[in-house]
Amino acid sequence: MSIRVVVGEDSYLLREGVTRIVADTPDLELAGACGDIDGLRSLVDEVRPDVVLTDIRMPPTNTDEGVRLAVELRSTHPDVGVVVLSQHVSSVHAQVLLGDGADGRGYVLKDRITNGDVLAGVVRVVAAGGAHLDPRVVDAVFTERKREDEDPLNSLTPRELEVLELVAVGDTNTVIAQKLGIGMRAVERHVNSIFEKLDLGDPERVSRRVKAALAYRASR
Repeated sequence: MSIRVVVGEDSYLLREGVTRIVADTPDLELAGACGDIDGLRSLVDEVRPDVVLTDIRMPPTNTDEGVRLAVELRSTHPDVGVVVLSQHVSSVHAQVLLGDGADGRGYVLKDRITNGDVLAGVVRVVAAGGAHLDPRVVDAVFTERKREDEDPLNSLTPRELEVLELVAVGDTNTVIAQKLGIGMRAVERHVNSIFEKLDLGDPERVSRRVKAALAYRASR
């Protein structure tokens, strides 16, 4: 049985190239193609494909329509696989795409699809419920997660982050206590905990309050 595919791509030349790959692959069937997200959504509802091949950025906003559609289809059409195509590596888009799981999802860089066999292979994997991420995207995701894991601010509690944000804008402990509606002793405990977790050095040698503010600003 053929794998039924719909294509969403606003670039005419790329859309023609992708649809030709699908049409010329014996076990794939081109079920439709369009150039904007509304048309693609309608196509999915109408033809119920096995796999959607979509650009990440499509009209009307040309931002992240393809990724948002992939997330939406988890609920509306859970059996439909989605392969997003992109010119660029984006760890943010990859993490949103995989936020509800990797099954039936793929992320392919457009410069990889000059070889039709590669794209057809990804479609087969996704149609079978598997996942495919371009190796460069995998590297970007792991690099971003490593950076997040190494961020010392991740060790702070939500309340400590609130206190640190106010420290960073120059508020005194008295002002912080008023803004957060907590006592002075509570503020002092939070501030001391922040200093310890961020390992800000000897208070006799450095202004830990200034260093804490700089650490907050550098991470934001």
